[in-house]
Amino acid sequence: MSLKKQFVKTKPVCKVTFLIDAKDANSAAVVGDFNNWNSEEGVLSKLKNGTFKATYDLGKDASYEFKYIVDGTYINEPEADSFKWNDYAGGENSVLIV
Repeated sequence: MSLKKQFVKTKPVCKVTFLIDAKDANSAAVVGDFNNWNSEEGVLSKLKNGTFKATYDLGKDASYEFKYIVDGTYINEPEADSFKWNDYAGGENSVLIV
């Protein structure tokens, strides 16, 4: 799993690429504050090497809570900028700071 951030000089956005290695998985998505926790809006594309990937334009100077959903199981990003407890989920969410 990994996150890649690419700041756009001409716009107030950061291109964030979410990558998760899940060779045996059938589906993966990223859900969070940036897509209203909607898995249909966060579908990751499966590459030939088994990695799931998607890139999103997120507003700069903000933080976003998120998680991956791999075959129905919620997973945190170990390389997240931080983690935040969420009472609704009963666990920690990954936090992305851009």
